[in-house]
Amino acid sequence: MPSPRRAPADPGADIARRLGLPDPQALILHLPLRYEDETHLTPLAQAMPGEAVLVEGLVVHAEVQPRPRRQLVVQVEEDNDAPQRLHFRLLHYYPSQLAQLQPGTRVRLYGEVRPGFFGAEMVHPRYRIVRADTPLSDHLTPVYPTVAGLSQYALHKAITGQLRQADLDDSLPEAVRRRFGLVPFREALLTLHHPPPEADPAALEARTHTAWRRLKFDELLAQQLSLRQAAHARRRHRALPLNDKAGLGPRLLAALPFPLTAAQQRCLEEIRRDLAGGHPMHRLLQGDVGSGKTVVAALAALTAAGAGHQAAVMAPTEILAEQLHLKFREWLTPLGVEVAWLAAAVKGKARQAALAAIADGTARVAVGTHALFQDEVRFHDLALAVVDEQHRFGVEQRLALREKGSAPAPGPRLPVPHLLMMSATPIPRSLAMSYYADLDVSVIDELPPGRTPVTTRVLSDARRGEVIARLRDYCLDGAQAYWVCPLVEESEKLQLKAAQDAHAELTAALPELRVGLVHGRLKADEKAAVMAAFKAGELHLLVATTVIEVGVDVPNAGLMVIEHAERMGLAQLHQLRGRVGRGRRESACMLLYSRPVSDTARQRLAVIRETQDGFAIAREDLRLRGPGEFLGARQSGLPLLRFADLEADADLLEQARDAASLLLEEHPEAVRRHLDRWLPKGVALMGA
Repeated sequence: MPSPRRAPADPGADIARRLGLPDPQALILHLPLRYEDETHLTPLAQAMPGEAVLVEGLVVHAEVQPRPRRQLVVQVEEDNDAPQRLHFRLLHYYPSQLAQLQPGTRVRLYGEVRPGFFGAEMVHPRYRIVRADTPLSDHLTPVYPTVAGLSQYALHKAITGQLRQADLDDSLPEAVRRRFGLVPFREALLTLHHPPPEADPAALEARTHTAWRRLKFDELLAQQLSLRQAAHARRRHRALPLNDKAGLGPRLLAALPFPLTAAQQRCLEEIRRDLAGGHPMHRLLQGDVGSGKTVVAALAALTAAGAGHQAAVMAPTEILAEQLHLKFREWLTPLGVEVAWLAAAVKGKARQAALAAIADGTARVAVGTHALFQDEVRFHDLALAVVDEQHRFGVEQRLALREKGSAPAPGPRLPVPHLLMMSATPIPRSLAMSYYADLDVSVIDELPPGRTPVTTRVLSDARRGEVIARLRDYCLDGAQAYWVCPLVEESEKLQLKAAQDAHAELTAALPELRVGLVHGRLKADEKAAVMAAFKAGELHLLVATTVIEVGVDVPNAGLMVIEHAERMGLAQLHQLRGRVGRGRRESACMLLYSRPVSDTARQRLAVIRETQDGFAIAREDLRLRGPGEFLGARQSGLPLLRFADLEADADLLEQARDAASLLLEEHPEAVRRHLDRWLPKGVALMGA
């Protein structure tokens, strides 16, 4: 019996898979990178150097030439009143092409005409065989993003096929579309895939054409709707209302040697108001380096402890978690609040004791690294999770800590912990409006009194001797300093100065100074000992890797030297610089760079030298790196925008926010239709 014939594979499905798209229907939103104009022929005599044109002629000769490398060379003559000849060369070809391009064959070629050894030539143009009556294209030819082995022809064919069968009906009600001055979806999509000859190519290339604006608006709207729905879903959960009945917060405030700034007080009130509610808080506390986020977090944790419940505080690195633990213990222990410390370095009896204190509720506050959300950790009644430098954690890690609450499986009727995320990287307004649209945001927008401005200088590594001399004088005058290196050991690949080598060099060059070394590979107790000695003034100079980027507070350290600053990002440089300027002494940050320096690195160094405004630095960082790098998109769990640009399309973002509110309130049926079109199956633009 003959075997049943296998159904032919769907080429659209294969192409979608190769492009990383969820299904063939998504091909309609695989939009062109640029366009080529094949709507008219250009005589060879009028072809300008460097300009891609469409020419037509008859093949007069074709042969394979073995030198200087094997290639197919074809000679074409125009078929007009003043014919000129053109050679085109195919460096990669098939034998069938030689058979195809016989004398007398009419061809159309698209490419750049340039002078060659035998006259005008094209190298690897796109060509096709035509007849004398073959019409020209009636639209600009799109050029799509592709992958190796996938031709533009195959892409064109698959996308055109999907456009014929896909549902291109508008997801927006007519009244909403007109209110925001948008062209219909079908018109926009067909214009982008098949632009008419009269379409403005400059507007298409710059993505400012009305068709592009409609697609970018739709994408931003899908993002807004998804995040709003995520926030609405969270509001259906129940959380324990937290009120500091024991009065622990006021007692800490009375004991602190400094008053809170007005900005800290405002943010603390916003957090307390959320905690007192019956729905889970989902708030981001952001503030520049040194603005005082830690004490606000401690007061939030005391709200949970004062209500008889537990708080967990998680930091991305052991040294930052350790600094937080020391601060929390210093502030909370005198109030009778036990603070547990849990990290990978905590082992044996100390670990078992910490786990037991967290499990039975003796420890009202637990501080640690990602060790806090491991399976063996059991909280007695976790009501608040605080995540510092939240962008460094994966979405699963943040959720894992939150799910350590009293409910075994958070659901609409079971309480889930409140979540407070913190970031010392200020978030530009455009990002806050888009990727953080489901968050309530509190901003500490002023620094505590006593912070001194930091003078920033950018110096070539050739002036290293001058810098070391300045360092000696500064430290002998009673101050302390940091010397920051990007690696622990010498890397042959990157040829960067390592911390260990720098420590040896500076110890030899500065025998009158006491020089310490701290890096991520030291054991926890060794790191703690070095940091304690530096804080106590027993060390003049601390050589360190970027582990001191956050969480280190030594007011007497007013000078920082950063090696290979050209290889660091703006946020990291700003964080590091924030370690100085915390005392009354004049402070400075010296950025040493090694040549060659890229244009982007030069821009970064210029920005960090000229401003100390964290928000201005963050905006520039976003411009230079794009939202993917800025957000740490792999950690955020958020699909990146494909078409819209948060800075260039800020006006569309504002409109999309308004439209999202309008659709959710007045057109709920359009919301699902819009999200089905724009979100891949099973994916939600949901922050966590």
